Amino acid sequence: MNPLLEEISAALQNGKAKKVKELIENALSEGIPAQEILQQGLMSGMDIIAVKFKNNEVYVPEVLLAARAMNTGTALLKEGLAGSGAKPLGKCVLGTVKGDLHDIGKNLVRMMLEGKGIEVIDIGIDVPYETFVEAVQNEKPDIVAMSALLTTTMDEIKHTIDALVAGGVRDGVIIMVGGAPVTPEFCKKVGADLYAPDAATAADAAKQALLDKAV
Repeated sequence: MNPLLEEISAALQNGKAKKVKELIENALSEGIPAQEILQQGLMSGMDIIAVKFKNNEVYVPEVLLAARAMNTGTALLKEGLAGSGAKPLGKCVLGTVKGDLHDIGKNLVRMMLEGKGIEVIDIGIDVPYETFVEAVQNEKPDIVAMSALLTTTMDEIKHTIDALVAGGVRDGVIIMVGGAPVTPEFCKKVGADLYAPDAATAADAAKQALLDKAV
């Protein structure tokens, strides 16, 4: 691998947004394609952070800093990526269900998904099922990811899935669920497709599901 791309990956892992920007500018001036910088520099760095996060080697603050560096880098590459016709791996509508105001877990999932090259439409927290249905109708995503962090809001996942079925948009999407009280058994019971215990696993599962869908 180009040593410059390795440096970009290392700077991202250390959460050094300014350094990432500087290194990407150097890489672009050397004629390295934006897609290569994204995949071998930024995304490979985010993959390492995801594995470390899963293994409790880094924690939420480090992930947030790495994600900020990732955002700085992708903003810089936007023009080059558009010119190269690079497409995201897929699209995901993401939200925390109605009655639930937790957003740190959701934000971590968004960052990890984006780190895998998936476009994320984040519809926020405390999201009623009607908004999920509307987002699926308007955005035509491949995945709908919803979380509940409270046992009292878990039923809202079921209401949302039922609403997607009633709205005629359930069959076209992969439904992924997660959150502290959510279990694989609950996932099966409510008719969801994927369960993930943490943000890094969610991103891996989403990527695999999109690759399987593309075959």
